[in-house]
Amino acid sequence: MDHIAVTVNGQRRPLRGVSAHTTALDWLRENGLTGSKEGCAEGECGACAMLVATSDEHGGTRWTAVNACLVPAAALDGQEVVTAEGLGTPEHLHPVQARLAEAGGSQCGYCTPGFACSMAAEFYRADRVPTREADAASGADAAADSAHGPNGFDLHALSGNLCRCTGYRPIRDAAYALGDPEPGDPLAERRARPAPEPGTTLLEFDGERFIRPSSLDEALRVLAEEPDAVVVAGSTDWGVEVNLRGRRTPLVLAIDHLPELRAVTFGDGAVEIGAALPLTDIERRLDGRVPLLAELFPQFASPLIRNRASIGGNLGTASPIGDTAPALLALEARVVLVSGDGEREVDLAEFFTGYRQTLRRSDELIRAVRIPLPLARFTGFHKVAKRRFDDISSVAVGFALDLDGDVVASARIGLGGVAATPLRARATEAALAGRPWDLDTVREAASVLGSEGSPMSDHRASAQYRSRMLGTALVKLYRAGRGTRAEVPS
Repeated sequence: MDHIAVTVNGQRRPLRGVSAHTTALDWLRENGLTGSKEGCAEGECGACAMLVATSDEHGGTRWTAVNACLVPAAALDGQEVVTAEGLGTPEHLHPVQARLAEAGGSQCGYCTPGFACSMAAEFYRADRVPTREADAASGADAAADSAHGPNGFDLHALSGNLCRCTGYRPIRDAAYALGDPEPGDPLAERRARPAPEPGTTLLEFDGERFIRPSSLDEALRVLAEEPDAVVVAGSTDWGVEVNLRGRRTPLVLAIDHLPELRAVTFGDGAVEIGAALPLTDIERRLDGRVPLLAELFPQFASPLIRNRASIGGNLGTASPIGDTAPALLALEARVVLVSGDGEREVDLAEFFTGYRQTLRRSDELIRAVRIPLPLARFTGFHKVAKRRFDDISSVAVGFALDLDGDVVASARIGLGGVAATPLRARATEAALAGRPWDLDTVREAASVLGSEGSPMSDHRASAQYRSRMLGTALVKLYRAGRGTRAEVPS
């Protein structure tokens, strides 16, 4: 098993004695790298954050921060990882560590290594530009953006990291005090070289197997032979099941590096998004060309999660509160399923068959999601949660409307959190179609929207509150005048 290994802080470490369900966090700590901590074991606190070398799509490397508590250690086979211990030493602190110390950004220190890793990922972001330079380039007042420091540091890069004792101002001050990497910085220089190529992995230990196939055909063959295998890409959902619910399976099938599942293409009739591509990469490649998704992405969990989570995984788990489904339903997206027998395409509105159940057969994988073109001209995403960012939604609504002058030509509305499955608000769509786009119409349709689905009461919100929020979402969309003209190149 010595050929199965990970390069950690520049040192090659074999994955000996690792099961398919051993997390990267547990493996790192067992190897003496105890800077990473377990705070929540579900990807919400960031105390376990580490850096992974990923492709920047231009032949170089991007340092990407992810939650070590959710990533299977076996998924790091052949990869390069940097932990807080690899950033600097007590004698020679890394700039991130030095600024945190100078600003008083650490008290108990439990969360600090995770903050340091997330901060380092942003420190090494190649397109980080000081606000004055960004102002000059864009003609906008970037300094007025409270989420960006004068050094161009995007504070949202830390939104997946929680601190319960120091408070966030000194941490923010440390982030905003960072300069550029010095000449000769090894992690900065590493960006110029390609990221590790994904390889084939077969790990067997204690009756459990982890397989990363070399091709889509091989993945489908394995799935046909062993339909009970758990398929993972980012493992942001399965990792929680393993950690908090003790779930185990004889076979984990990793599809995260299959190129057939990682493309984004713009055709004459559709935008196609690969099912295994991380949401951060999707956002980067779409570059705002699907405005509804551009509005959704910043509200989906945290950067640490989005750097691993995939659109196929979010749909495949069939959670009624998965955030991508309402937006994709409004966009009339279709799911492309593939098996050894070929492909089939399913309307997303028909894909969900029950609570965490879908039309996907056990021998099929979600290959891609197709969004038909042209896009609706007026869109919006409305999410109600207890926190503005990095939280699970109580209610999520995706809107996509086409207006003919001041009349609603068509309306598509996707809902999450109000039934056992994500759903289309068909009655509300009918109440809007052919009507003037004015406040009277919106208020009438809002009363219909409030009765869609069958919301339940739980610890996040009451059924009555969820119903009220549905109607409020449509009124807010109208009053804000939100929505942008979608211009997708052919």
